[in-house]
Amino acid sequence: MKLSICKVIFDDITLSPRYSEKIRGFMGNKYKDIDLLHNHQDEKFIYRYPLVQYKIIKNIPMIIGVNEGAEAIVNIGIKDDELILEGKEYEIYEKKIVKSSLDFGCSDEYISYKFITPWIALNQNNVKAYKNGKEMEREELLKKILIGNIISMSKGLDYNVVDKINCWIDLTEKKVMLKGISHIGFLGEFKVNYNIPDYLGIGKAVSKGFGTVVKNYEIKI
Repeated sequence: MKLSICKVIFDDITLSPRYSEKIRGFMGNKYKDIDLLHNHQDEKFIYRYPLVQYKIIKNIPMIIGVNEGAEAIVNIGIKDDELILEGKEYEIYEKKIVKSSLDFGCSDEYISYKFITPWIALNQNNVKAYKNGKEMEREELLKKILIGNIISMSKGLDYNVVDKINCWIDLTEKKVMLKGISHIGFLGEFKVNYNIPDYLGIGKAVSKGFGTVVKNYEIKI
């Protein structure tokens, strides 16, 4: 299937990765009536694959929208000329708005990807098994979780996975903080018989920029 993707890239601002969550908070407060931007309704969290994701890639802020989310951020890209983060105003003079239609779903070939932001794979139910496992057991657990994350993402994007998904991974641990809590994140490469558009996120907290993947070539934005 094809996904409608829109990227809004703020070329003239440089920020550290922690600001992805700040940008999400700013946009969510400014556009409270558009739940796609913050995934809340009446103060309750909406459990779904985020169709709007906020990222800092090579210190450049980016908002990526998928399908309905793509339409939502086009208007933001056209209208918004400032960000207010931690009380500081950032005026935006240069930005790119890039719209595309990209393949998503099962592939006849293995495609190589890399995580360019930490993938948060583990939760309280499986972190103990990971910590106590041997190297091969850890690898098999992460492969199972990765495949599960892809299937979960697919359901959120209304794509029915009919073929078996297989993957190969080469990952290293990276400590990350999320809501003041330390998590084990992972960076590195993987191959999977699945087509994922560049800059979409996999795993936990993808709306805040975690788990961002690109096909395994030099990062360009």
